[in-house]
Amino acid sequence: MANESSTDFSQAIDNLMQTVGKMAQMQVDILNNGIKTAASIIEPMNKTSLDLLGNVTNALNQALQSVSSAITPKK
Repeated sequence: MANESSTDFSQAIDNLMQTVGKMAQMQVDILNNGIKTAASIIEPMNKTSLDLLGNVTNALNQALQSVSSAITPKK
């Protein structure tokens, strides 16, 4: 009889530890998935931002060239 209660207690502890381990693993998985999702969202936004910056720079350069050519006296 004493052996049965010891076995039941041991199984209960084992089940508890397995559950705690699974919960910890799930939290790590959720964190990893969150990081991957954030990276996949930021990457295209970063590329778009760089493209926009390049386009604005080109537009400003063209505007400066137009102003410069308008100010420069014609020969």
